[in-house]
Amino acid sequence: MQVSVENVDKLERKLTVKFPAERLETQVASRIAEMGRTVRLKGFRPGKVPVTVIRQRFGAQVRGEVLSDLIGSTLREAVEQEKLRPIANPAVDTTGAPENGEIAYTATFEVMPEFPEIDVANLEVTRQKAEVSDADIDKMIETLRLQRRHFDEVERVSQEGDFVLFDYAATTSEARFQAEGLERGGSVLGSGNLFKEMDEALTGHAAGDSFKASISFPENFRNAELAGKSADVEFVIVKVQQQVLPEVDAEFIQLFGIADGDLETFRKEVRGNLERELKAALLARLKSSVAESLANAYEIDVPKAMVASEAREMALQSVPRGQEPAPELIEQATVFAHKRVQAGLLIGEIARKQQLTLDRARVAEQLAAIASTYEEPERVIEVYNSDPQLMSGLQSRVMEDQVAEWVADHAKTSEVTLSFDEIMRPAGS
Repeated sequence: MQVSVENVDKLERKLTVKFPAERLETQVASRIAEMGRTVRLKGFRPGKVPVTVIRQRFGAQVRGEVLSDLIGSTLREAVEQEKLRPIANPAVDTTGAPENGEIAYTATFEVMPEFPEIDVANLEVTRQKAEVSDADIDKMIETLRLQRRHFDEVERVSQEGDFVLFDYAATTSEARFQAEGLERGGSVLGSGNLFKEMDEALTGHAAGDSFKASISFPENFRNAELAGKSADVEFVIVKVQQQVLPEVDAEFIQLFGIADGDLETFRKEVRGNLERELKAALLARLKSSVAESLANAYEIDVPKAMVASEAREMALQSVPRGQEPAPELIEQATVFAHKRVQAGLLIGEIARKQQLTLDRARVAEQLAAIASTYEEPERVIEVYNSDPQLMSGLQSRVMEDQVAEWVADHAKTSEVTLSFDEIMRPAGS
């Protein structure tokens, strides 16, 4: 077998491999002979199908399969021989036809970059800390009550927390919307579903009230014809309903799987859930701090394919499920994707150099935490255990967590104590 390597780009390699055509012909003949003992064809007894017939019927298929197998095995040999570390499956090009007694193919792929010596001792990392308080538990229980509230119609004027059903039409300097009649809307006042001015206009009115108000619609208002414009709005209140929250009694508690309806058991369950969420959020923030510090400290070449894949994944998070992101959205994500891939490669190199091994107990713990959010946890665990790709992704995340903690233990790490709400609040909010 002959192997040559061409550096196409900083990380792109073109591997040319040649092997004797005799290897292909020998294996094709062997596989066809093996088929002769097992193949069943109409008009022939089992095991008595002539080789010429098998070659005529299946020769092209067998040749393709054997060629694919040979390319796979020789490529692995060539990559190992040249000490290359491909980051993805290569693009292979070949005619498959012998030339001068040899079959040649090319394999083009990107390789792992060269890494500098990574010394984390001088990295500045922030480790955030927080605890779940009784007030956090109270707040979560209130949220659970809100999720199970119902609304009763009332004859009084509306106030914050009420659901108001209303008809309206808005007239700007350009036109009236609706052009004819009224549009119906509804919202819980103070919930954030409507903007502040609309909430204020709807507050203090009872069912049957008709009135007008001057309102400035926000730039992001869902109706593009009103967004960013001032309008005179006419309203008709259809009905007002007050929210009714369930009591935190045994019946309410039993909705959450606490069979005896005991309040203390319920609070412990809520605390446990919040602590699991908090632990995951703190670890995510630590990992982000470590990744940013590493990416800023060590500049490395990053495989284009990995950046493109990461940018697409980031863009997908901004579009509805099943929809492809626009090219400009992917382009916008590319800078951030580059940083993320760079940090991920550095984290992987630290794991390799420090010989950090995957903590199987943590994998099981993470899997149990994921499964606990579904109605059939056992089924989720079964799916992960039977899907190598899902399990590999989970294991990679756990290893990244372990590396982040290792770096934080060996870097210049400062600790910052925050509240549960501050940790759980989305970035930028």
